[in-house]
Amino acid sequence: MTSEEWVSSIESLCQSKAEEFRLVGYEYVSGKDIWECVSEKYAKTGEPMMHQVVNDILSLKVTKFMNFMTISAYKGTHF
Repeated sequence: MTSEEWVSSIESLCQSKAEEFRLVGYEYVSGKDIWECVSEKYAKTGEPMMHQVVNDILSLKVTKFMNFMTISAYKGTHF
């Protein structure tokens, strides 16, 4: 899989997860927001294997995402 294909796949997964969150009432979630939340831990550990990234995106819970957004708002890094 090329780098471009990998990025496209991850963007699709993030968009899909954002749509899932919108279905349960979180209207303003974007794929970019999902990726920022998931990839935050990769800054410390480095880029993991593809299956781990996919698992992290698909298993992301609303509570973890909202905690990330709240902390980002307090830090002033996201908004």
